[in-house]
Parts: sequence; C-alpha cells; structure tokens
Amino acid sequence: MDRMIYIAMSGAKQVMEQQASAANNMANVSTPGFRAQLNSFRAVPVVGSEAATRAFVVSASSGADMRTGPLTETGRPMDVAVRGDGWLTVQTADGNEAYTRVGNLQVGADGQLMTMDKLPVIGDAGPMAVPPGAAVMVSSDGLVSAIGAGDPATNVAQLGRLKLVNPDAKDLQRGDDGLFRMRAGAAAPDADPAVTLQTGAIEGSNVNPVSAMVDMIANARSFEMQMKAVKSADENDQRANQLLSMTA
Repeated sequence: MDRMIYIAMSGAKQVMEQQASAANNMANVSTPGFRAQLNSFRAVPVVGSEAATRAFVVSASSGADMRTGPLTETGRPMDVAVRGDGWLTVQTADGNEAYTRVGNLQVGADGQLMTMDKLPVIGDAGPMAVPPGAAVMVSSDGLVSAIGAGDPATNVAQLGRLKLVNPDAKDLQRGDDGLFRMRAGAAAPDADPAVTLQTGAIEGSNVNPVSAMVDMIANARSFEMQMKAVKSADENDQRANQLLSMTA
C-alpha cells in the first residue's frame, strides 16, 4: 500500500486535534480570564529506501496565548484583575498551588476567601479567612482588608496580602481544569511585588472570536484535503492491484 495514505491520515489526525482546540477556544470566548489554547506541530521525514520527499505530521507541544484579555469594569469590590503579566494563586483540592487570572472573588460559607469556582485564594500565609459579617476590600497591591472587624478605632482588620506571582510563561502548563501549574521540575514561584491589581474589574477571555471562526473554517478545509488524499491513495492502490491481476 502506498505510504501516502498513512501520511494523509497523520495530517488528518492533527487537523482534528487543532479543530478541537479552536472549538474549545470558541466555546470560551466569554469565560473570564481564559487563555486561548495554541497547538504546534512538526514534520517527521519518512525514512525508507525511497527519496526523502514525504513527512508525517506529529504534535510538538501545546501552549497558551498569554496576551492580556480585555478588562471590564464591574464596580464590585471583590472583583480584581491582574494588570499586565502575573497570576493569582489558588489552592487545589490536592493542596497544591495553581494559578489563574480569574479574579471574581467571594467569601465561602466557612469564611474562606475563594474564587467563584470555590478554590481558596492563597495569601502570604496560606488561605485567607474573613471574619463573619465583615466586608472585604482589596487594594491594588493585593492587600486584603476586612471592614467591620478588627481594631474598634478603625473598624478595619488586615487579613494579609494575596500571593501574586509572575513565573516564566515557558514554565507553566495548563491543566484539564483550566488552571495553570508549574511544569515538572520547576520550582513554585515566590510572590512578586511588581504584580498589581485593578479592583472593581475582571479580565475577559483573550480569544478573538473572528480569528477562532476563521481557524475552524481553515481546519475543516484542511481536513477535507487530507481525506481526499486518503481517497486518492486508496484508489491508486486498487488500480495497481487490478493491473497486477490482469498481468498475472
């Protein structure tokens, strides 16, 4: 059988993966803090006795578009958006750190400060607890204060500072839950005082819906082209078998 069919199949497989990423991006156009998924591929030459004129397509790596999404003013005191590069630190179910740009915070039933996904937000001393009945205020440097608790003279208690980090983008990888974590072997980053917040705002998705739609159309056409190549290879193989049977 002509190796062309395997080459076309490998191309169709990778196009399907790229289409899945484009569809996921399109589905998250309105998701706060979402980072568009990026796929990259590389060519692997077919090794054999023939001339090296053909190549398979294999997945090289997946990443994320780290450009900042648009900021939307909400006026809500517990909404925060990271200015420029940087991340909020949250605690996952296994007790480890993860990083997110989603800053619509809330106070849980147990008094913990957490994201809307109910993940505890980590401060400089671990997860942060808010006194009952207190209102939360977050400053641009990440300092969290509880209004209506603490010193009777000021009626304000400082709960700590959010752990704002800015690790190298190449050390981050996205998990299936949408959170980013450090790659294996990379150390957890320390708090970066240069990272600041904009309060009363949330960051939107950085997915461009027009570009995502164009990518989906291009992927569909590329898949169609690969399947035509598979069909041509199959037809060529059938004709070759017919000729062989006629000359036998």
